[in-house]
Amino acid sequence: MDSKRIKLTGPGIPVRGNDIDTDRIIPARFLKTITFDGLGEHAFEDDRLGDKAAGKVHPFDNPAYADARILIVNKNFGCGSSREHAPQAIARFGKGIVAILGESFAEIFYGNCQSLGVPCPTLDAASIEELMSLVEADPKLELTVDLEKQEVKAGSRTFSFSMPDGPKRAFIEGTWDPTFELLSAKEQIQKTAASLPYMNGFTTAP
Repeated sequence: MDSKRIKLTGPGIPVRGNDIDTDRIIPARFLKTITFDGLGEHAFEDDRLGDKAAGKVHPFDNPAYADARILIVNKNFGCGSSREHAPQAIARFGKGIVAILGESFAEIFYGNCQSLGVPCPTLDAASIEELMSLVEADPKLELTVDLEKQEVKAGSRTFSFSMPDGPKRAFIEGTWDPTFELLSAKEQIQKTAASLPYMNGFTTAP
């Protein structure tokens, strides 16, 4: 399995609003699960129910966005409690969200997304507004997030984004996933373990 994240492509899904917190992304009643399986279908559950009651359709209930792979959001997304379930739910929604584009992100949410291999590039407000409008006008529009070039392509439009060098390098090199790094060095680990006395029946003299 290749853990590198260099170019991420797919249709987008816009969720408008500033300060969307983790309680809205995945309500507390869904935190009782032993695993994260099935969380995707409950992402934004209460917001979706509220929109339905008001005669509206939340983007996560809109069949036009059923193939979405890239989420587009506004300011301070993922604020509030530090629950890992929030990025887990987003990553598991539909066919899987592989990147989140936003104006800004809460720090812990950003870190949790990185641990899952979901990059969160930031763009200025005007670029986010245009991207949202483009996707709303054409939900099938293919977006390409290029971490090396630090740009998003949407049809004939190209938008520059920002990302700290550390996270960007970790995604490009595949080092964001410590488990993958560990498994890829299996032979070296076994060789080192074989040379350690306490791993090979070492006993001290009486």
